[in-house]
Amino acid sequence: MAPVAARPCQPDADLWRHRRVAVTGATGFLGSHLTKQLVDLGANVVVIARDSVPPTPVADWGDKVTLVRGAVEDQLLVERVLGEYEVRTLFHLAAQTQVGVSNQNPVSTWESNVMGTAAVLEAARRSPGIQQIVTASSDKAYGTQPVLPYDEDMPLIARNPYDVSKACSDLIATSYFHTWGVPVCITRCGNFFGPGDVNWERLVPGVIRWLLAGVSPIIRSDGTLVRDYLYVVDGALAYLQLAECLADDASLAGEAFNFSTETPVTVLELVDVVQRVAGTHLVPEVRGTAANEIDAQHLSAAKARKVLGWSPGWSLEEALVETVEWYRAFLGKGTP
Repeated sequence: MAPVAARPCQPDADLWRHRRVAVTGATGFLGSHLTKQLVDLGANVVVIARDSVPPTPVADWGDKVTLVRGAVEDQLLVERVLGEYEVRTLFHLAAQTQVGVSNQNPVSTWESNVMGTAAVLEAARRSPGIQQIVTASSDKAYGTQPVLPYDEDMPLIARNPYDVSKACSDLIATSYFHTWGVPVCITRCGNFFGPGDVNWERLVPGVIRWLLAGVSPIIRSDGTLVRDYLYVVDGALAYLQLAECLADDASLAGEAFNFSTETPVTVLELVDVVQRVAGTHLVPEVRGTAANEIDAQHLSAAKARKVLGWSPGWSLEEALVETVEWYRAFLGKGTP
């Protein structure tokens, strides 16, 4: 893994044009953005989707991809898709992503996040045409560490249900590489935010909606939790760049990479930035009711910068400016 020079966050259009790509989790927040990038680059994209859930409002690719209905836990279905559509690059993002849901329904979370990853990678193992796989883990997989920021050499010591599901899926991917040579890389990112997220339970869209309505935002934690926040467009570009680097250098297979702006903030500090961008001055209502949350989590992206030449294209505040403006227009149309 020789270091490469930093490069602009511009995908390699020649690599993606007409490339056969499969995406799981394409109707999710990050998945919608990634799929839009792939479609715009001219890739031939097949999407595996379990439910009839529309993609996020920023995605207009619905009639530009091939849609296959099914669950990622169905290994035979995934294997059929990879073979019949001659997929070369696979992005596996399908997962249950909500901590609160995981606390209430841990088994269904483990089925989708753990067994889903195993089924997808087993299907890939049995599909000789697959050349690159990028699978989504999370900063949550690291659990509570004595030293921050997290780096990729730290053990995965997750404890809470969602965190454990991501640590397990992460280790499954590593196992598929070391045991069978499956060409997979793993991403570990912080909390995504940006245009198109209409899950109002998430911090950033929820706070923005309250502020733009002139209502004090509700904070479920005590406001002191420290987190990474990564602009979703940067996230999608990071996935593309990792796949491109894996195409250039097969020795990257089996590696995990953190992607982060490396600017951790507390929840209340983030709310302050959003208020400054939105031009509001409302006192948050801090409830302190969040459960199974780690006090501080943030990532070092030194490995991604050194090995991949990656860097984020937006600072936290720059990305929040674009995000608030998108929600201002979106909510101004009367969207609930």
